[in-house]
Amino acid sequence: MLLAVDVGNTHTVLGLFDRTRLVEHWRVSTEDRRTADELAVLVAGLLAGHTGAEGVTGVAVCSTVPTVLHELREMVARYYGEVPSVIVEPGVRTGVPVLMDNPREVGADRIVNALAVYEQFGTAAIVVDFGTATTFDVVSERGEYVGGAISPGIEISLEALGRRGAQLRRVELLRPRTVIAKNTVEALQSGAVYGFAGQVDGLVTRMIDELGLDPAAVTVVATGGLAPVVVEECRTVNAHEPWLTLHGLRLVFTRNQPAG
Repeated sequence: MLLAVDVGNTHTVLGLFDRTRLVEHWRVSTEDRRTADELAVLVAGLLAGHTGAEGVTGVAVCSTVPTVLHELREMVARYYGEVPSVIVEPGVRTGVPVLMDNPREVGADRIVNALAVYEQFGTAAIVVDFGTATTFDVVSERGEYVGGAISPGIEISLEALGRRGAQLRRVELLRPRTVIAKNTVEALQSGAVYGFAGQVDGLVTRMIDELGLDPAAVTVVATGGLAPVVVEECRTVNAHEPWLTLHGLRLVFTRNQPAG
C-alpha cells in the first residue's frame, strides 16, 4: 500500500492507498519540532489498525514546511528505506508544465493539486485550496500550471481581527442565520463565511475572464481543511474534493516508478 503525506503549515494530511483507492486518511497538527523518530512513531500508530508499517510498499511526500520536510526525509530513509519513495520537489517528474517566472518557487502541493485535478476532470480548472492561506491555482485546457493567487486564510484573518479588534473575539466558523447579522458573533461568522465565498467567486470570475474561456469549460474545485466552511456558499465552485492532494501524490509516485 502507498502512504501519502501532505504537510501543510497548520495540518498534515496522511492517506493510505490500495492501488488507486484511498482506504484511510488522517489529519493531524503540523508540529515543526517533531523529530524523525517522533514522526515515525506517529505514523506507526496511525497505521497500526490497518496495514502496519510492514504493509507499506511505497511512500509519497510533499511539504510546504522546510523544517518538517527535513525530518520527514530522515524518517523515510530510516524507517521506510526498503520501499520506493518520492518526495515532491524541483526535479521530480510530475508531467505538469509550470508556466511561471520561476517554476521552482511554486509550492509542491500546488503542482500536485494541478496534476490531480487535470487527471480527474481533463479540463481547464481552478483549484481553490482552503488552508492556512487560500490559494487559487489555474490549470490550462492542456494541463499546464498557468499561475494563481494567494490570499490570507479564513482562520488567519479571524485571528488577526481578534487581536486588533478590542471588542472582538474568536468564534466558531459556522453559517450564520442571516447575512445581515443581529449580534457580534454572527456578524463575525457572516463576514467569514459570506465574505470569503464572495472573494472566491470574485477571483474565480476574474481568472476565467483572463483565460478567455467559457465559464462552463472551466472546472472549479475546492479542497483543503477549511473548504467545508464556505464551499456551499461559493457559486462558482463545481466540485469539492477534500483529498485532492493525496490523489495527486499517488499520481506523482506512479509516474516516478521504473517502467515495467
